[in-house]
Order: sequence, then C-alpha cells, then structure tokens
Amino acid sequence: MYSRRMSVSASERLIEATRELLWERGYVGTSPKAIQQAAGAGQGSMYHHFTGKPDLALAAIRRTAGELRAAAERVLGGEGSAYARIEAYLLRERDVLRGCPVGRLTTDPEVMASETLRAPVDETLDWLRGRLAGIVQEGLDSGEFTAPLDARETAAAIVATAQGGYVLARAAGSPDAFDTAVRGLLTLLSRRTVR
Repeated sequence: MYSRRMSVSASERLIEATRELLWERGYVGTSPKAIQQAAGAGQGSMYHHFTGKPDLALAAIRRTAGELRAAAERVLGGEGSAYARIEAYLLRERDVLRGCPVGRLTTDPEVMASETLRAPVDETLDWLRGRLAGIVQEGLDSGEFTAPLDARETAAAIVATAQGGYVLARAAGSPDAFDTAVRGLLTLLSRRTVR
C-alpha cells in the first residue's frame, strides 16, 4: 500500500480521498483531517496543492462529474436504437446502494449553498438531461418512438427515475427498488416504441 501511495501524486490522492469522503459523508462530514488521513498526505501537502477544503472539494466534484458523464456517454453514445441505448444506460452496472455520487451532492446543503460547488453538479445533470433528450428526439425523428412523446420531458423522467431509484433503494436497503423503478419506466417507454 505504501509503495502505491508513493507512486500517485499527493494532489491525486487528496482528490480521490475527497471524492470518496464526499460520497460517503457529504461536505460537512468531510474534514480536512479526514481527507489527509485517507490520502496519506499531510496538512502542508494539502495546502501546497489546494487553497483549502472548498478548492479541493471543487476539484473532487469536477472529477466525479466528469467521470459520470464519461460513463454515461460510453453507453449513450454506443450502437443501437434510441430505446436500446436508454435501456443500456438505465441497466448499466452501478453501486445502487451507495447512490449517485453527483446526485447525492444535491442533498448536501453546503454544496447547494455554494454557487461554485453547485455548478459542476448542475452542469452534469443538465448535460445528462440534454443528452437523453437528444436520443429520444432521434427516436422520434426516425419513427422508432411514437408521438405524443416530448423529448425533454421524457429525458427529465429518465433522470428522475434513476435518481429517485437510488433514494428508494437506499431507504429500503436493497437495489430491488431501483430495479423496479427502472423496469417500470422501460415498460412505459417500450409502449411508445414502434416494433
């Protein structure tokens, strides 16, 4: 473990530790000391690379948001029909009980109160809704989906189902609630699909 830590820069370890702690504990529960301990880095190293906790949290949130977008794009930008790509996105492998690392930040009052920290969260959710709306519109334009189906509303429903599914699964302590929500949405969407 020590040699692996030494091979990764202190700034990288600090960002990764912050990402994990934000996901687990939220902003208030993530102290600079906890970050330093998780990263195996000292206070001097932390403040050498970052001006403080908000600066480090912003770097961590940006990275998390970027990875979420990349993971979604790998599925949404793949081959197949509009329905198949939406289905693949909803059914992709994810740690349901931990929740969405970006979506969970929306429940953190400190993140939401900070325009700077909130920006990557808003941008990511906006990007996801827009990307999904584009795919639904592709399906409408190609005749795969039947009208009346509004691309923006459908995209919002897809994102809301996934985010709400995380909440339901965490509340129940089982991924079944997420799976049920996703299957329900896919059933509704398949009824608007021309076969």
